Amino acid sequence: MNLPVAPPAFDATTGPGQRRRADRGADIGAGCGLVFLELIALAVIFGLWLLSGFNLDPGRTVRTDSLWNYLAAAGGVGVLAIVAATIAARAGAAVTVVIQAITAALICVIVFGGAAASLARIGYAMTYHQPRAARAAARRA
Repeated sequence: MNLPVAPPAFDATTGPGQRRRADRGADIGAGCGLVFLELIALAVIFGLWLLSGFNLDPGRTVRTDSLWNYLAAAGGVGVLAIVAATIAARAGAAVTVVIQAITAALICVIVFGGAAASLARIGYAMTYHQPRAARAAARRA
């Protein structure tokens, strides 16, 4: 005999009221692992920048590369930290969200600080290496 099956009156395992959270141990492990990988990426990026100005020939003067490309790469690592924080927030991993938000904020400080230092250096060079006509116009004003 086939009896009709009624749907459950109330199912508390699904729906908007039930929030699934990530396991705390996995959450901490993922957050620490991501920070470790981001620190390695930043060390490689700025290590390459420092090595661009390194030469063993004492008779040759070497200047470092422009910092702008390396700051863009560091900004890319910051964007990845924001994406990781967003994914972790959707998964309910609160520790990873906080760690990635702090990492993204610190990378933002590094990028904007490096940009300000680079612009200050360029501005300093521009004020003391103006063309002769610009210096004469500045004296007349």
